[in-house]
Amino acid sequence: MHDYDVALKRILTRPGSALLRALTGASRLRWLNVELPRVNNLRLDLLGETPAGKLIQIELQSRNEKHFEIRMGEYLFAIARRFGRVPMQVVLYVGHARLSLKNRIEEEGLSYGFHVVDIRDLDGERLLASPHLSDNVISILTRLGSEPGAVRKILERISKGPEAERVEALTELSILAGLRRLSGEVQREAINMPIHESIMDNEIFGPRIREGIRQGLKQGLEKGLEKGLEQGRIEGQREVLLGQIKKRFGAVPPRIRKRVASLDPHQLKAATLRILDAKKPEDLFAE
Repeated sequence: MHDYDVALKRILTRPGSALLRALTGASRLRWLNVELPRVNNLRLDLLGETPAGKLIQIELQSRNEKHFEIRMGEYLFAIARRFGRVPMQVVLYVGHARLSLKNRIEEEGLSYGFHVVDIRDLDGERLLASPHLSDNVISILTRLGSEPGAVRKILERISKGPEAERVEALTELSILAGLRRLSGEVQREAINMPIHESIMDNEIFGPRIREGIRQGLKQGLEKGLEKGLEQGRIEGQREVLLGQIKKRFGAVPPRIRKRVASLDPHQLKAATLRILDAKKPEDLFAE
């Protein structure tokens, strides 16, 4: 099962879900066993029942699938066979590509169809304004999610929500953001938000931040050691060159010492190679 399936099911089945109301018109459903073993061991996403006894099937779809309408028809008859009632069928499309699912079968003697809702068409502003963090999170999949600053607005809502719900909301936001290729932006913005304690406890952000800190320290130490060793090597070469100058020309005057100290590694190597042919110390620094 995809992570986004799990996240969306949690959101849809929580009390007060605005998403559920937008899809079905029902404020709550009694959720039923969705295992249908008779027809190719079909497994539904969600099947609920209204207080009036009406069955509602909700399928979550992230890609445009060929012959999807046939699979939905199989679900319809399998549900009717098991429960003795024909369900209302709703497909929630959350994919990144433009929706092109076929939702009808029209043949001689057969007319069948079901509802398909592109989540982009839902009111993102209304979801963002909801008092429920789940609704705030789901707004990232609407057209609102592609607007500048939308991720930050959602994270601000999470930061002001109940502390006990922040970790789960962050996790669900990170998962669903992947459907819109916004995971990187969510991670960057989340680290800068005033919800650090929730971020460190988050099962997605926490390990990454801790690993980033560990890698940063490790790289810093490695770079520091590498830089120290390189600097030590260069200083050693300078001392060798000064020794060669003293041996060849006698005492080394301050101006020459200063000149040697200013040489970069490439110039230092060139000066060392000139020591045998130089007539005076200044010849070592010829360009």
